[in-house]
Parts: sequence; structure tokens; C-alpha cells
Amino acid sequence: MDSETLLARITDYASRPDPYPLYAELRETGRAVRQADGSHLVGGYHDIAALLHDPRMSADPRTRGQETRKPPFLRLDDPEHHRLRTLAMRPFGPPHSPGHVDAMRDEVARITAELLAPLEAGGRIDLVDDFAYPLPVTVICRLLGVPREDEPLFRAWSDTLVASADLTPADAGSAAKHEAGEQARAELGGYLVNLAEQRRGHPGGDLLSAFVNETDPALRLTQEELAETAVLLLIAGHETTVNLITNGVLTFLREPEHLDLLRREPGLMPRTVEELLRYEPPVHMRERIPLTDIAVGGTTLPRGTPVILALASGNRDPRRFEDPDRFDPARQDNEHLGFGNGIHLCYGGPLARIEAQTALSALLPLLGTASLVQDPPPYRQNAMLRGPRHLLLQL
Repeated sequence: MDSETLLARITDYASRPDPYPLYAELRETGRAVRQADGSHLVGGYHDIAALLHDPRMSADPRTRGQETRKPPFLRLDDPEHHRLRTLAMRPFGPPHSPGHVDAMRDEVARITAELLAPLEAGGRIDLVDDFAYPLPVTVICRLLGVPREDEPLFRAWSDTLVASADLTPADAGSAAKHEAGEQARAELGGYLVNLAEQRRGHPGGDLLSAFVNETDPALRLTQEELAETAVLLLIAGHETTVNLITNGVLTFLREPEHLDLLRREPGLMPRTVEELLRYEPPVHMRERIPLTDIAVGGTTLPRGTPVILALASGNRDPRRFEDPDRFDPARQDNEHLGFGNGIHLCYGGPLARIEAQTALSALLPLLGTASLVQDPPPYRQNAMLRGPRHLLLQL
């Protein structure tokens, strides 16, 4: 049946430029649609939100025997998830409070200006390589305390890790990607732990120093936890922001009337970023495992079988959003799923918002004379973290 091939068609690279008609087909087919491999796809906003809050839905891949290694806290369940998330967020308390993150606006603006200066001469640029990728990488490296000269090391590690985290069929190719991802994770984790150990007893104002110099034994991360948490912060701290900025520029250039609106009303940018998180989110899908049979509508999600929550589909659900396929920078009722929901709500969201707001505001003057060299652009292979791999512009 066609409905059983929906996941395969959504993750097919040919669908990367525009998966939204397939998401509409998913919502019209049913609330939970069984796939040929036994998994289920869920595409409605209210069902996704409910399942993200349901403690019977596990994020831990070990619940179906896939892994034995302890995953990062992003993939753990409570109470273990709560403990590690709390420890990871402690450095964001004073002086790393939300106010501290907000105070980074000046630093983000300074880095943005540095990266944009060479582009103001015009010509052809790749927005991804020349701006959207280096901006959040530089910011998260500064937060962690990574030396600037080491920042280029992360591109290969990050690309390999992201490729290994995609939803792919269980074949020789996926096994090779998984093995390469484990190797990259080990190398990156080892690098960050070694860097943190250099700060032991000699703390700076960075997150690695805060982790390794924690004085309360009950709150101290083990070396394994430190490696996993630091890797997660580094990867999650920039991968989604790259897509958010790039998808935003692509949307603006496809609908240039919004550029004029934002120039006239720059105060709309925060609301515009929220609309981008709904309309063209950087994260399209999340996988969960039911710990017991769970009914969604007239369908049972069997215990132990994968459930794919199509966040991007929920963001375009007409039962939740008015005229959902229209990009509306002034949209007010916008409780989107761009950062997930429930206990795994992205805690890096405030920083990602600051980066996107600052970057897109600074780009507005340049985009007025910019044109797309290729539309649609070449997209990344990953279907879960969807965004252009390159975005060539003529300025």
C-alpha cells in the first residue's frame, strides 16, 4: 500500500526540496500510519504534542536493544535524563543564566559583523560555508572554551555524526554510517575531555571549565558523561542553527515582499524567526519507542516498535494553524514544534533564537540585491535535520 511507503518516500533524497505534500498525505491517511518496516508515522500536531509529553514514550534506543552504550541525555528518559540535563544546565546558571545567554547578543553581533564584512564587496557566495555554518560554530566553541585555531576540526566530526543519526534503512550503508559516527563521537569526545582536563584546577569562564571544576561530588559528571554532554552541546549547538538561518534566507529570497516588511518593521524579526521554526523547521522528525501499547485514534502503537513523530508535519497541520502553508512573519498564534516539546524541549533554543535573529537582521541589507544561483539548492542528505548543504547567492 502507498501509505506503508510514506516514510521511505519522505526520507528519499528526491523529496528533500519539498517534503510537505507527503506530510499532507500522511495527515490525510491517518493519525498513526503503519510502515512496511513495522514502524508508525504520526503527523498531526495534537497527537505529536501529546506523545512528546507522554512518559510511556521512550527516547532511549536501548529500549529496543539497538545499543548498549549509554546515549547522550538527549536520548535518555527520566529520571536519568532529568539528572544529566540539570547538570548540563548548571553552567547556564549565574553567571551563565538565561540573562547571561541573552548578554551574548553583543558577542553574536560582533562575530556576525566579522563574517559579513568580506561579503559586502558582492560577488558569488555560498551562504552556508561563508556565513551560516561558521557563525554558530564560533559561538558554541567560545561558550565551551574551544581554542579558535581548533574550530575547523569540528566540520568533519560533525558531518559524520549527523549523517549517522539520520533515519535510514537497516542495510550495509547504515551500518557503515553508524560505525563512522561512533568513531567520530569517540574522537570528538576524547578531544573535549582532554581540553576540559587542562582546565581542572585552572578554570576559565567557559562551560568545560564549569563541568570539570564542579565541587559537589553528587553533581559532578563522570568522564563518560562529560564527553557525551560536551559532544551534544557542540553538535546540537550549531547544526540546527545552520539550517534555521539558511532556510530563512531561502524563504526570504523566494518571497521578497517579506524583506521589505522586515526592513520597515525590524521589530518583527523575533516573531519572524518563530514563524521560520514553524514553516521551515531545521528538525523534521524525532523517533520514540513506546514502553507499552499506546492507542492513537483507532491504531495501536505496539510496545518496543519505533514511532516517528513528524514535527514538520505537525507544524503544517491545518487543524492547529490557520493557512499553515503560508509564511506569515507576523503570525501570532504560533506554538510550533520547531524545538520539540515535553521534557526534551531544546534547552539551547534561547541561544539559537539570538543567533538567528541577529544573523537574519544583519543580512537584510545584503539580501535586497541578492539572487539565488540555484533553486532548489542542493540539500543535505539528512532527512531529520533538513537544510541546504550549499546556498549559492549572487550579491
